[in-house]
Amino acid sequence: MLKLEDLAGRPHALEDYRNQVVLVNFWASWCAPCIIEMPGMQRLKEKLAGRPFTILAVNVRETPAAIWKFHKLVRVDFPLLLDREGRAAEDWGIDVYPSSFLVDPEGRIRYTAYGPRQWDAPEIIKSIEELFRTSEPRLETAGR
Repeated sequence: MLKLEDLAGRPHALEDYRNQVVLVNFWASWCAPCIIEMPGMQRLKEKLAGRPFTILAVNVRETPAAIWKFHKLVRVDFPLLLDREGRAAEDWGIDVYPSSFLVDPEGRIRYTAYGPRQWDAPEIIKSIEELFRTSEPRLETAGR
């Protein structure tokens, strides 16, 4: 379960993204590896434009002012969610930053990554594309 507001106060719930592959990323502005991996996440989003894919970047226990400052430094256009008291991080068992989860279109966690990743690397894109394929409806041919 994940239900948080973004910097503009709009609510986002993981269940709202059913039928999509979702990258849920837990981060903090004081975390150098988090800062380093964010541009790759933005490139991943751009490479998968038009596909059923979204990124939810969950900031843990920081003020909106700190997150806005971070956003000016690292420009991304995916939702930056506020986990003000750290409850979502506790629910997801986060103790390493960044921690990321790829959730399939049915809402199941399929991959977990502790520490930074190069999110736009070909092997990661291939793994995400596999999640698209496993959820696409298959056409049955009559008589076969």
